[in-house]
Amino acid sequence: MLLQPELAKKMIAEVKHMYSREVIITDTDGMIIAGTNDARIGRFHEGALICAREKRNVIITKEDEKRLEGVKSGLNLPVFSGHEVIAVFGLTGKPDDILPFGELLRKMTELFIKEARHMEQAQWQARMLESFMVDWLQLKEWSPGFLEKAKLLGADLSSYRQIILIQGAYHQNEAEQMGRLWQNECPSDLFVRWGNERILINHKTGAGSKEQLIRRIQTIFTKPVMAGIGRTIPGQRLPESYEQAEKALSVGIIKQQAVYEEDLKLDMCLADIKSGTRTEFSQRVFQHALEHEELLDTLRALFSRNLSLKRTAADMHIHINTLRYRLSKLEALTNMKLDHPEDITAFYLALRFLDQDTK
Repeated sequence: MLLQPELAKKMIAEVKHMYSREVIITDTDGMIIAGTNDARIGRFHEGALICAREKRNVIITKEDEKRLEGVKSGLNLPVFSGHEVIAVFGLTGKPDDILPFGELLRKMTELFIKEARHMEQAQWQARMLESFMVDWLQLKEWSPGFLEKAKLLGADLSSYRQIILIQGAYHQNEAEQMGRLWQNECPSDLFVRWGNERILINHKTGAGSKEQLIRRIQTIFTKPVMAGIGRTIPGQRLPESYEQAEKALSVGIIKQQAVYEEDLKLDMCLADIKSGTRTEFSQRVFQHALEHEELLDTLRALFSRNLSLKRTAADMHIHINTLRYRLSKLEALTNMKLDHPEDITAFYLALRFLDQDTK
């Protein structure tokens, strides 16, 4: 591994604020790749070449300036990654004066390189994991290459699994943190960034209940959680669970919660109704109420609180009499009653269709 010029330039930009003398960074062939003096970039530095080859600090004197190519009096220090030299720092000035700063700069760079290497490895592993999941969901037969990847990643292909899809624009750091938290509890799971706004979890199912899994999702991910959960099936049939998770997620986005596909009995029926029919039904039910968004929001809140007037009023921060007034106004505009089973069913379906078509 060598220090890349882009990273070297960033280091020099930081050094300029801390050190007034001239500083250069060379590669292991002695070529200057970054420095506080732009005129020296691209030139050969013989002292840095000696420093890299012999893996030791090299002091450059005034006499050395006459016999070594491209040098100035000062100090050259090798930068290590493991036991290998990956670059050389050069600082002008009296060696005794600049050695403490040079050592500090070298240590800082080595830590910076170590962190950059760790990030690079993490990104490589994330790309490999995403590629592996794409193969798992698309391959009709598992190839030797796929099986080798599974072995390398420690993925148990024979276990029963289910797909969980999480919707949310999580930043890279957030996703990594949530991934660590999730895998602390479920080390056999595969946690994958799935595009810009989704996370896919290939979950190895255990003895926990459905409620426990939803609580885990709600605890780790930012609320409100929008998630779809497929059914538990053998690893060879995982694409089925993925399709189920996608269906469940489409409902989870509307309901702003985690949804199991196997619980979508009504939603499976509603999905077969054509968009035009849904729109016509919603317009017929709500009639003049479509222009009163406050009334529709109140109805949404009522359904989300399981028709509890007390909870709805409390969560909407309104008096219960205000809630009753709004619902009476909705009934008057639609000529329907919320205490009639047929009417309340129509209200629920019309609101579902309206929200689906709007989204």
